[in-house]
Amino acid sequence: MFHKPPTVSSALWEPYQKGACLCTIEFKRTQLSAVNSYSVGFKFEHGKLHKGGSILGTIFSASRKPRVEPTLRKREAYPQNVDLPPILPKQKKKPYPIPFKKIKQVAKEDKKLAEMGIEKPLDPPKNGLLAPDLIPVAYQVLDAWKVLIKGLAQLLHVIPVYGCNECSEVHVSHSGHHMQDCLGPTNSKRRSFHSWIKGSINDILVPIEAYHLYDPFGRRIKHETRFQYDRIPAIVELCIQAGVEIPEYPSRRRTKPIRMIGRKVIDRGGLVEEPQPWRAANPSSLADLDTHGACERFPPPLPSDIPKIAQETMDAYETVRFGVMKLMKKYTVKACGYCTEVHVGPWGHNAKLCGEFKHQWRDGKHGWQDATVDEVFPPNYVWHVKDPKGPPMKGGALKKFYGKAPAVVEVCLQAGARIPEKYKPMMRLDIVVPDTEEAQLVA
Repeated sequence: MFHKPPTVSSALWEPYQKGACLCTIEFKRTQLSAVNSYSVGFKFEHGKLHKGGSILGTIFSASRKPRVEPTLRKREAYPQNVDLPPILPKQKKKPYPIPFKKIKQVAKEDKKLAEMGIEKPLDPPKNGLLAPDLIPVAYQVLDAWKVLIKGLAQLLHVIPVYGCNECSEVHVSHSGHHMQDCLGPTNSKRRSFHSWIKGSINDILVPIEAYHLYDPFGRRIKHETRFQYDRIPAIVELCIQAGVEIPEYPSRRRTKPIRMIGRKVIDRGGLVEEPQPWRAANPSSLADLDTHGACERFPPPLPSDIPKIAQETMDAYETVRFGVMKLMKKYTVKACGYCTEVHVGPWGHNAKLCGEFKHQWRDGKHGWQDATVDEVFPPNYVWHVKDPKGPPMKGGALKKFYGKAPAVVEVCLQAGARIPEKYKPMMRLDIVVPDTEEAQLVA
């Protein structure tokens, strides 16, 4: 419904209001600019400007849409410089990845269905069945995981890595940096300087392990039965539950879905004892899935092969990260809100192994919540070194000019790999580090 313009008489506006398509409307000259910018949707044809300061034209069509402005230049996909995610305090629980209001809303809906005796609707893999479209993704992630371990083990023979003996700081360079940010137990004696020692592959790929379950919907792991289950990398366990078949780590494949009312499982197809063929298996067949002793298994690469290995390792890292993100959208992974424990399955285990903030109040039990990709596959950010063979990096006023990158990216970059675009803003490649005297003059 259009509103009558203030300068149009009622006699002229009435036919148009009743549905007439053609009529003559007189506008004053003062509305000429408004017609060009918004024009209340009227388009004029054969318009003429008369000496009296008015425009006479015939209405051809009408629309309430404003004129579309010319498209602006697209913004860059990634900003120039970004800050890293803040370090969460240890004296506080981690924030929920999903808003708590949404968690309460879903729980309220499940409770309402349970009170009415209606089964909870479940789709694969929430009902115990495999998601067929994610089985190739799981195999791709596991293959890339093997390539990532092998590539890092070879690159660490030529790229020096240092780790602090007192804290979790890691530095990829020919010497450790001189920043005074060590938080180890004896940092006061060292004036917060790091105590550098030679690093290993576990300093680059932080080992995150989880219990392997034959039936994730079966019996929960108790504190007394925790030694009856194997501990394997959480990424490997996620791939197994997503459909990867490893003879040494069998997994139950259901043909009928489980049924639930609220939080209660009313039909899980019975409890099945877990087979244990791994006791007679050859441990060397599982060595490629773990980082333990990887540098001893793979020899140093040829100098001509280093850039190629670095690029393959970088591509494998991106494949693993993207694949894990895709699998975690469907398969449930739990993480403790206080420590680094991760559990792959619909419910967390009951082992009392948490020793973080206020664990006495929880009797050592973990505070389970939905996990994030960074908790299953930590990036482990390190300082980006523009000149690995140059002087050590200094702290103080110069610290704000340095960038950071995931440890795997930094190792592959120094070995000759290309930098993915999404990591360039956090590495601050376009910032020139000033001298110490110049840094004091910077606001």
